[in-house]
Amino acid sequence: MFANAEIETMPREQLAELQLERLKKAVRWAAEKSPFYQQKFTAAGVGPDDIKTLADIRKLPFLTPIELRQVSPMDRLTMPMSSVLRVSYMKQVSGEVLHLYSNGDIAHNVEMMARALVAGGVTKAQTVGVQGDMADSRLQDVQYALEFLGATAVPLGTDYRSWLRLVELVSLDAVVSTPQLIMQLIIQMQAAGKELADTTIKRFFCLNETGLMNLLQRHVVERAHASLFNFYAAPEVGTAGILFQCEAQQGQHVQEDLWYPEIVAFGGNDPVEGDNSMGELVLTSLCAEALPLFRFRTGQAVSLRREPCSCGRTFVRVSTPFTPM
Repeated sequence: MFANAEIETMPREQLAELQLERLKKAVRWAAEKSPFYQQKFTAAGVGPDDIKTLADIRKLPFLTPIELRQVSPMDRLTMPMSSVLRVSYMKQVSGEVLHLYSNGDIAHNVEMMARALVAGGVTKAQTVGVQGDMADSRLQDVQYALEFLGATAVPLGTDYRSWLRLVELVSLDAVVSTPQLIMQLIIQMQAAGKELADTTIKRFFCLNETGLMNLLQRHVVERAHASLFNFYAAPEVGTAGILFQCEAQQGQHVQEDLWYPEIVAFGGNDPVEGDNSMGELVLTSLCAEALPLFRFRTGQAVSLRREPCSCGRTFVRVSTPFTPM
C-alpha cells in the first residue's frame, strides 16, 4: 500500500531531477532569508549559483547538533513570526529545542507521516492510539496524518490510568509512542494483572529520539506479540517521518523527495560511496521553509541500500549494523 504512489515509486532519474530542483531553491531561499545561513555560506565561500548538480551539495558546510544548539532558532528563521503557524518546545537532556513551522512545513511533515504509517500497514479501517504529550509537534503530525488517512486517532496522553482505561474501552489496532512509554504501558498493564499480548494491539510505531532503532524493541515485540516499526525522531530535525520502515523491514526508507541523504566518513568530511559501506548519516531538508537544515550530521552509523525493495518503493534505504539483511 502507498499513501502517495506517484512519489514513493518515482523512477530514480526523475527523483534526482526533482531533488536538484528543490535543492537549488532551498539553498537560494536560505541564503536570501536566513542571517545564520548567510554568514555560514559566506564563510564557506559558497552561494546558490554554485549548486549545479546534486554532487555540489558537498560544497555546502556541515551542521552539527552542538552548533545547532548554540544558535537561536530566530537567527536561523527565514520568515517573520507572522508567517509561522506552529511553535513546538521540547526540553531534552542535552538542552532546549525550539521548533517553528510554516504551513508548508506542517503539510510536508503530515504527508511524510501518512506515507510512513501506510507503509507500516495502517488503513482507514484501523484505530490507532497516540501515546504521549500532544504538545509535541511530532505527535500532532501523527494525529493529523491518521485523520487524513481516515483512520481513527485516539490521543492516549501521558497518564497511565487513561492508557489502561482506553485500551479497555477501545479496540486499538496500533499505537504510536516512544520506547519508554511503550515499556511503561507493558509494566502498568502487568501491575493490573493484564498482558499487552492479550489486547487487539498488533502494531507499534516507535519514535526514537536517540537513534534509528531502540534497545527495547525486541523485548516489546516478545511481550506484546506485535510488529514494531521504527521512526527516526531526533528533536533537532523537528519531525518523525524522514526515515520509516515498510512491512519488509529491511532497513528504513528515506523520504528522498523532501530530504536528501548522504553518508560521510566518521570524524571526517569525505563521502562514503559504496553501497553497504558504513558511515555517518547526513541529512539535508529540500523543502523546509521556516528552519531549513543543510548537511546535518546525525551521528548515526548507517549504510545506504539502493537495491529494489520488495515493497515497490524506489526510495533508498539506510541500514544500521543491527538491521537484518
